[in-house]
Amino acid sequence: MSCNVIWEFAIEDANREAFERAYAPGGPWARLFAESEGFLETRLLRAKERPGVYQTIDRWASREAYAAFKRTFAQKYEALDEKVGDLSHRETYIGLFDEVEV
Repeated sequence: MSCNVIWEFAIEDANREAFERAYAPGGPWARLFAESEGFLETRLLRAKERPGVYQTIDRWASREAYAAFKRTFAQKYEALDEKVGDLSHRETYIGLFDEVEV
């Protein structure tokens, strides 16, 4: 069963373009995730009613695939977070969500 990792970010308008490049599909985060088996896709959402608020949804084939990524790529993850983490002034982990299949 696939799962989704959801984060919310608040950014200043001056960082909008750089943030969108870093967190969008095809950006450095998605490229890092794609190095790991079981990564499916990244989606970047921009809030319509709350300027400067974004959410990312990173889709994985399973919770196990996501856990394996975290173990294997911990150093690369931290290095990338150091590089682009200051693009937001608030970063909130929303949670890990399983997709519902009926």
